[in-house]
Amino acid sequence: MAARLALNKPVADPDPLQPGAEIALAYDAAGIAYRDYADGDTAQDFSGRYGFADRELWQRIDKALIELRAQGRHAIRILDLGCGPGTWLLRTVIRARALGFTAIEGHGIDLSPAMIALARQAAADVTDPRIGLSFAVGDILATLEQEGRHACDLALCLYGVLNHVATATLPAVARALANVSDGALIATVRSTGSLPSIFISGMEKVRRFHQDHAHDRLEIDLVDGRHLEFGLHLFSAREVRALFTPHCAIREIAGIDVFHSRFRPESDWNPATEDPALDASLARLEHFCAGDPTFIDRAAHILLVGEASG
Repeated sequence: MAARLALNKPVADPDPLQPGAEIALAYDAAGIAYRDYADGDTAQDFSGRYGFADRELWQRIDKALIELRAQGRHAIRILDLGCGPGTWLLRTVIRARALGFTAIEGHGIDLSPAMIALARQAAADVTDPRIGLSFAVGDILATLEQEGRHACDLALCLYGVLNHVATATLPAVARALANVSDGALIATVRSTGSLPSIFISGMEKVRRFHQDHAHDRLEIDLVDGRHLEFGLHLFSAREVRALFTPHCAIREIAGIDVFHSRFRPESDWNPATEDPALDASLARLEHFCAGDPTFIDRAAHILLVGEASG
């Protein structure tokens, strides 16, 4: 018996007049290449270029699931705000089932119709009838307001999602995001001191780029001749704390991937070698510096783990 998969409305092209349309169009243009670049498949080997950050993030997600299951819970609802191609939500519901949850509901939303189409395609392979999955094209704030308070047990908002939210809207999004979960909130954002990223693809695909911090806008010229622009705001740890402290109990704010990206070999320059001793040393440095204010804002991502406060 196949998993319950709610197809919702047919996927349509984004309305160019709607907020976030440029972001949706950028991720639509990336399509399946974005999934392969950023997320990989639903397996948890985390062997890609961002494996360290993915492993660190997965540890927090897994811990949240284990804590909920230890409470004797059998049902769980998970929201993924900005789910992209659905990879992280699928990983999470599959893990929830392995932990013994018997009624699992996962719902993902994203601005990009192409990402939602990929998510639905991937979800069709989940055949456990105890897992229900649904995906919809939607704006994060509108979705959170519709969901309301304590609508889920675990809320995810991962990697670049909050970076794309207009700064004027961020306080309302942070409040709604903190309030939507009756359990844990796990979010990551790109930091002010991180190495360059264009989010939709690797930097090897870029001919020129410029981040306008005064207007929170990223301009990109790709090597294939395309020009893209969309809203992008980089965060400091202090800003993340200020946004969420009034609305939830913050369990952790940490930097993820301070060193790994900077030491990652470049295939066009470095010899193809493996160095387990370097990997082990980098991991020790990462964990030692993750909470150091000097390094948090220079990590690739700032991680927030929060929980409902009353």
